Amino acid sequence: MKTTQRIKWVCGVSLFMFLGVALHAQEKPGDTTLASSHDELVSLAALDQGDYRYTVEDYFGNPKGFTFRFSPDGKYLSYRESDENGKRHIYVKNLETNEVKKAIEEKDELVRIYGWLNNTRLYFSMDKGGNENYHIYAVDLDGSNLKDLTPFDGVRADFTELLRDDKEHIIVSMNKNNAQVFEPFKLNVVTGELTQLYTNDDPANPILGYDFDRNGKLKGFTRLRDGVEQDTYYEDGKGGFQVLKQLNWKDNFFITSFNYATEYPHDAYVVSNLDNDKAEVQLFDLKENKTIKKVFSNDQYDVQNMGLSRTRNHEVDYFTYEGEKSMVVPVSEVFKKLDAKVKSELPGMQYSILDSTEDENLYMLYVDSDRVYGMYYAYNVAKDELTELYNTMPQLKKEDMAEMRPITFTSRDGITLHGYITLPKAALAGQKVPVIVNPHGGPQGIRDSWGFNPEAQLFASRGYATLQVNFRISGGYGREFLESGFKQIGRKAMDDVEDGLQYVVEQGWVDPDKAAIYGGSHGGYAVLRGLTKTPDLYACGVDYVGVSNLFTFMKTIPPYWKPYLKIIKEIWYDEDVPEEKKIMEEVSPVYQIDKINKPLFVVQGANDPRVNIDESDQIVSALRGKGYDVPYMVKYDEGHGFGKEENRIELYKAMMGFYAKHLGQQEIPQPLKD
Repeated sequence: MKTTQRIKWVCGVSLFMFLGVALHAQEKPGDTTLASSHDELVSLAALDQGDYRYTVEDYFGNPKGFTFRFSPDGKYLSYRESDENGKRHIYVKNLETNEVKKAIEEKDELVRIYGWLNNTRLYFSMDKGGNENYHIYAVDLDGSNLKDLTPFDGVRADFTELLRDDKEHIIVSMNKNNAQVFEPFKLNVVTGELTQLYTNDDPANPILGYDFDRNGKLKGFTRLRDGVEQDTYYEDGKGGFQVLKQLNWKDNFFITSFNYATEYPHDAYVVSNLDNDKAEVQLFDLKENKTIKKVFSNDQYDVQNMGLSRTRNHEVDYFTYEGEKSMVVPVSEVFKKLDAKVKSELPGMQYSILDSTEDENLYMLYVDSDRVYGMYYAYNVAKDELTELYNTMPQLKKEDMAEMRPITFTSRDGITLHGYITLPKAALAGQKVPVIVNPHGGPQGIRDSWGFNPEAQLFASRGYATLQVNFRISGGYGREFLESGFKQIGRKAMDDVEDGLQYVVEQGWVDPDKAAIYGGSHGGYAVLRGLTKTPDLYACGVDYVGVSNLFTFMKTIPPYWKPYLKIIKEIWYDEDVPEEKKIMEEVSPVYQIDKINKPLFVVQGANDPRVNIDESDQIVSALRGKGYDVPYMVKYDEGHGFGKEENRIELYKAMMGFYAKHLGQQEIPQPLKD
């Protein structure tokens, strides 16, 4: 993981890690007496009554087929396929014979990610109960030779590099030797043999990320220093490494790819914001520590990534950034033709490149829009042909889905803000509808995006609009905008959300007396903060794995976050600074319980390693102690978000019942108490 990417994980709901396993009753974490019973939650769900065209299952059931990938040689197509029990097995289809074999069977644990190691072997990862201690497994295409490649208890293993020229090895990152730091290992995908490539031997100043070339040679790394500074190291030509740059953790400088189009081994493409507020792509001489040229930038948005061809002398294929929509900027003739084909045959859609065959004649594309869940297409370069492979959610008809509209407005202190409003058809017809305000997780570096959002579409099907604001501290809008939200979580960041609500009210789309607030992780915190900061603004709230107490949150972070605690405190607050400790008390909802006077529904994964179950227990216990009725859904086989199909469906059914009771009818003046 690159240095700047490490800054985005704190409490990031967009990075939900989904898996689960049943635990024995005596091992259940948290106060088990607080969780609402199954019958209570079923009764809540039953309040969502109406003649609706689509069910919760239509939006949140597992797609029948998804995650399509070509084998490197293009002879096979792999994909996930859901069975009648919601299990998502992985199959491999021979494209010459059409023979299909089950390669990976999903059992109690969910298969998190999978991919091709080579033409005959796949990898996948799993954890236990959502604890995020992933193991990496490998298996042959027919399901044989299954092996746990990282069989270490209490260790997290992350897939790092696929070595295109070495079919038997990959590079993985593990906190095997010290729970607080990650080190790189070369891993044999057949035998499981491990070779440690570097020692991260200073937990107080840990290495954040490593840079390898295509042959698996370590070329450089970035080390955190004194908790907030970062030193970028590069090879010194003598078998060691020397400091290339001394930067602050807020600086953005990382290698996206070495430049293999030249014989000079020290040129690389880097993403940097050292010379510009917006992150840009530069061609950089790492030996001489100088910019050769600026390759691509955008005036309004951070550049995200770039694509290079391996077969056409490593020429640049495209750049990507996210504006109002996800943008691919084609550069090579191949990608100009691909881009033109997509725009011609699939107007109004956005696309991303998932992978390609090694000869780069076949590309796998994922195509979606605000009203199309997602479709897989194959692009054949030689034929200039776009072929639909699979529609992931064909039951959701485009014409029935709601529009997601980009919005731009000005905050109360003069900052230009962006976001999205998803409008049900009644709003388009001029009716003021209820609205669900949905702050995103993170909060730093994360943003809401245009595209199909099953939550917003479910809400729209029940007549609710959904508001998503990319408040200050959101990612993609440049460094100044990101940093303007530091030390403002729960304060100006919440002001931005409120200003967004005021904007959509002024447009005549929504009813200000029927506004709910819902979110997960930081978004869950924002729910609790919203109900305490502006208790009269919202009709009700749904807190999903949200922080309630900033003091306890920082004391229960995973061990591998602890080296970054100073950074967390620079983003959030530092209790060792008296004035900031006072702010923490002010913005920690658990200390402002007396201000909550609207209905609240709390949801938690019991094994969440990021937002400990105690965060939800605290708020439920405190409100119940005041005699309030607070439905509390706890899943003991989940972590930071619900990954199991049956749990997701149960969650959204209960949520829709909660909204029907407190947002749709609006007949209970003080609805917290029964």
